[in-house]
Amino acid sequence: MTQLTLINALLKPHLAFKEIAQVDSNAAKILQKIVPLLLLAPPIFVWLGSGLFGWRMGADEALFLDNTSRVIISFCYFIALSLGFFSTVFIAHWMGVTYGADKPLKVYFALITVVYFPFLIGSIAHIYPNAFFNLLVLLLTLIWCMTLLYKGLPVALEIPPERGMLMSSSLVAWLLVGAVSLLGISVGLWTIGIGPAIAV
Repeated sequence: MTQLTLINALLKPHLAFKEIAQVDSNAAKILQKIVPLLLLAPPIFVWLGSGLFGWRMGADEALFLDNTSRVIISFCYFIALSLGFFSTVFIAHWMGVTYGADKPLKVYFALITVVYFPFLIGSIAHIYPNAFFNLLVLLLTLIWCMTLLYKGLPVALEIPPERGMLMSSSLVAWLLVGAVSLLGISVGLWTIGIGPAIAV
């Protein structure tokens, strides 16, 4: 696996996933160096954006958070991303047996890392935390990630496209359940008074 794999995933995803499929490659070692950046960058962008510009949710005045709240939100964001990333790797590895994939964990690790990479690019939008702008960028980013997942999973795991589509759909369902659960937990915490202090 070359250093250009992530760039290939953006420009030539089919070649990148073929490279990931090679079990004897150094995919895991190279991508292990990239994962901290993928998980740390979005929370850092949130911390910077909410401090520099404040959140805009359709109102004329920006909503600013105190530094403690910003740090807590960014830390929780990092925890949520980390849990989502690593749980998806292990869930995909567990599902792989059902769909006829016989690959070691490092292949799944590399696959999910490449699929996740567009989210890093999209998270740059957090620097200007306008709710509607971020929502639009998030939707486009998710489409990009899902395209990589559906196209790349059968290639990386060397399984038939039909099984790849079913397994990809199962992973998307897992992520949707996680996202809805996270929203529910957030609403519950805010309802009982555990939330950031907001100042206009």
